[in-house]
Parts: sequence; structure tokens; C-alpha cells
Amino acid sequence: MDVNAIPHTPRPLLRTILGGVLRGIRRHQGRTLSDVADAARVSMQYLSELERGRKEASSEILAAVCEALRVELSDVLAEVGRVMMAQRVRHASISVARQTAATRASSPQAYALAA
Repeated sequence: MDVNAIPHTPRPLLRTILGGVLRGIRRHQGRTLSDVADAARVSMQYLSELERGRKEASSEILAAVCEALRVELSDVLAEVGRVMMAQRVRHASISVARQTAATRASSPQAYALAA
């Protein structure tokens, strides 16, 4: 197996994960971007960019969006932490797969003995 065949997966940015969590909460509530943006007193475009991970949210904006979503900021941050941990585990699994593939490629006999 070609070690380079396993694609490198960069770790996502905090803003990307945070945006995904906010979008998930909003969608779970069945609310529109417009509704939440109005309640948070931010533009719909800005909220959309936050949800897509294209903008960094200030603490004030994040608090306003959480209030508009009627969720605790601490719960949102806890969910972000859970997602990051799950991605960390996946990243570690990919690293192990790469190391295993490298071992197989460099020494098939050594891999067979270790298995």
C-alpha cells in the first residue's frame, strides 16, 4: 500500500467547529438564519459566515447568538469540545493507519511477524 495514498486530513479550525455546532442547533430548532440573526441583532450574512466557519465570533457576538438560540454558551462550548475530541480520535486513528502502512511498505516481513 502506498503511504501517500492515505490523504492527509488537516485539523479543522475552532471557528469551523463552532460554526457547525451553532448551525446544528439552529436547524434542530427549525429556525431560519433570518430569525436567529434578528434575535441576535446581527446581519443574516454575518450569521451565515459564522455558521460556515468563515468569521471569528467575538465573545459578545457569540453570547448574543447563544441567547437568540436560547442555549447556554457553556453548553455550546462543551459540544465544540466533544466534536474536537472526536476529531482528535479520528486523526489519531488515521496516524496509526499511516504508520502501519509505512511499516508494511518498508518491511513486509517485519509487519507479518508483528501481526
